[in-house]
Amino acid sequence: MTAARQPVLIANCSGFYGDRLAAAREMVEGGPIDFLTGDYLAELTLLILWKAQQKDSNLGYATTYLRQMEEVLGTCLEKGIKVVTNAGGLNPAACAARMREIADRLGLQANIAHIEGDDLLARIPELQQKGIALAHLDSGRPLAEAGVHPIAANAYLGGWGIVEALNGGADVVICPRVTDASLVVGPAAYWHGWKRDDWDQLAGAVVAGHIIECGTQATGGNYSFFKEVPTLRHPGFPIAEVHADGSSVITKHPGTNGAVTIGTVTEQLLYEIGSPRYLNPDVVARFDTIALEQQGPDRVRVSGVRGEPAPETTKVCINYAGGFRNSMTFVLTGLDIEEKANLTLDSLFHELGGREQFDEVKVTLTRSDREDPDSNEEASAFLRVIVKDRDPRKVGRAFSGKAVEIGLGIYPGFHMTSVPGSEDAYGVYWPALVPAEEVHEVVVAADGRETPIPPTRQRTGPEVVVEEAPLPAAPGGPTVRAPLGRVIGARSGDKGGNANAGLWARTDEGYAWLREHLTVERFKELIAEARDLEVRRYELPRIRAINFVVVGLLGEGVASSTRADPQAKSLGEYVRAKVVEVPAALL
Repeated sequence: MTAARQPVLIANCSGFYGDRLAAAREMVEGGPIDFLTGDYLAELTLLILWKAQQKDSNLGYATTYLRQMEEVLGTCLEKGIKVVTNAGGLNPAACAARMREIADRLGLQANIAHIEGDDLLARIPELQQKGIALAHLDSGRPLAEAGVHPIAANAYLGGWGIVEALNGGADVVICPRVTDASLVVGPAAYWHGWKRDDWDQLAGAVVAGHIIECGTQATGGNYSFFKEVPTLRHPGFPIAEVHADGSSVITKHPGTNGAVTIGTVTEQLLYEIGSPRYLNPDVVARFDTIALEQQGPDRVRVSGVRGEPAPETTKVCINYAGGFRNSMTFVLTGLDIEEKANLTLDSLFHELGGREQFDEVKVTLTRSDREDPDSNEEASAFLRVIVKDRDPRKVGRAFSGKAVEIGLGIYPGFHMTSVPGSEDAYGVYWPALVPAEEVHEVVVAADGRETPIPPTRQRTGPEVVVEEAPLPAAPGGPTVRAPLGRVIGARSGDKGGNANAGLWARTDEGYAWLREHLTVERFKELIAEARDLEVRRYELPRIRAINFVVVGLLGEGVASSTRADPQAKSLGEYVRAKVVEVPAALL
């Protein structure tokens, strides 16, 4: 659509599989938009879809997407709104077929295309024979040495397949494992007629896509300073107005709740990122070049984004069956909590034949009890025992039943948070890289015609040089002991087995203090769980932020993590709760 130069309005209606069902209708009916997008996939979601597909080979996609489209497809066609989502998951062809059935039943003429080529599972032996080790991105261990049998292997696709489908007249494009940002990159590149080497424009679209991909997280949801959002009940979903130069304005429909501010946008920019060089299949977006400006109520302009040539490799998400796990939580009340916990563990594992019976045991004692409690609940602590094993019989009722059987013979006040349960299967995430040329993306039109999408050829070029702007001196003078979060915002999340915590300041003075004060060493002092792990620190001065990546905090990924918060959603708020010496001038 090369003739169009006005900004393209790209709306989001889903941040995850299970998000608000009504959002699609709200975005289509709430005001003008050109594209409706939705992100349904995450590393954990692929495992959920795989389990569904094992029960029914016709499944493997986000079924809630079909329910949403049944409500809005007719309106989208009437208004000329095109729909682009990654709801196809592991089975985009089946999702597209179901969509066509729905359109036919509704009497609608919809051109529905889908994309394939991300699934590399059957090609793993071929890739390994070519010398592609599929080494783990963090450990460097080749997949062949792990001795595992993958159940899924999906490469992250970019936006050019979406462009081809739209150029072919598609009203609806159903994608598999494209990157979240590609859902914006594709429509923007199509609308403005960008070329493959329009690095800055593509990078700007990646940033816009990253901001709106998680729905209401950009409009006040999960916001550190949520008390400042006027009405957070049922917030509106975000819209990116992407301009021809790659700049954008993040906004939402008028009259909807929530807020779009520099703060809400900054926090979402920090979600699940690593270094400032944010790699996408089509471009490397430099997050250290982003400039934000509040243009008006609920309108934040994003500009200045620079891009570098697309990387030569593409990330592939490999999952394999890790085994089975189960957990039981004992409630310990009143006095002698530590002794009660030790008695419980001694009794439980005596009955089970010892800890060594299991592949892995994780024990966590949460001391939520208080001295001289005002209620029964305030007197309680929680002892959680998690067991993992490749043999489901060991960790099923054989484990959870013993936890209850010992109840009358251990500590006073015994009770548990749940009845005995069966084991759950869990998967392990293995991130790796493949050469981009090994990913054979194909657009499948409504009539079955297939169009191969060649990889981007130009992958070399000058690295963007970012000039560091001068900062004021960090505030001196008296300090006050206060939670870090009184002056600093945060957003955190998972990146495979790693977790990130992005911290940001409201003022230049606040950032100068944050940058000087919060070193890697100081971060480890504050966060006990990070002390024995590698912590990487990245500065993003243009948005007054520092991003910390804690390598290995989540073990082998979300699906197998034994943390109470396996996706590290609360890590940022945990950091904000730590009490430090804060300059009084900042408070």
